[in-house]
Amino acid sequence: MKNVTNTVFLQGKIGGAVEYSHDLYGEKFYEFMLNVPRLSEHLDVLPVTVSETLAQGLKEGDWIAVNGQFRSFNRPEGERSRLILSVFAREILPPQSDVNPNYSELVGYICKPPVYRTTPFNREICDVLLAVNRAYSKSDYIPCIAWGKNARLIKTAPVGQKLEVSGRIQSRQYTKRMEDGSAEIRTAYEFSIGGVEFLSKESEVASTSDEDDGQDK
Repeated sequence: MKNVTNTVFLQGKIGGAVEYSHDLYGEKFYEFMLNVPRLSEHLDVLPVTVSETLAQGLKEGDWIAVNGQFRSFNRPEGERSRLILSVFAREILPPQSDVNPNYSELVGYICKPPVYRTTPFNREICDVLLAVNRAYSKSDYIPCIAWGKNARLIKTAPVGQKLEVSGRIQSRQYTKRMEDGSAEIRTAYEFSIGGVEFLSKESEVASTSDEDDGQDK
């Protein structure tokens, strides 16, 4: 993962319409949902943003591969803002054979204290938010989840610690309780850590790869 800060490879089927999203510096951008299979029957349904040029000819049902980055931005919602995550496509390619359909690498800095917990079945989990730098002094804030040995390694890491992680992007549904008492089903996107290295400015501090990484095989 040397000299890499944010890279994503996805492969799957476009699961809905390719729709206009926004303009930026005179260029139009479009969004669609990509159904990315795991080795089990489960699908990760992930948002992809593409430029107008890359969107040409794409349609629901197409099988494609995507090279890009996992990015974030804050969307205002009333008096608050909501962190929105999407894969920004740099390349749209034909499907590739014999490759992992969902693989990503990030280098970033812990920007909130990690949150460690165990499930009712005593599986260890640690949530960590990484700030991943990109051009023009911008950063993407990526929620990550670690399991087992990786969770134990990360749980005591300080804010500001530099991490290099590999894994995949996953989707999951959760129930959001609203102020009026109603419930709303929402989808969360996060980076599931399969391998991690702790980095300092001059050298790597520690590394591990966890076979029990919580990823649905």
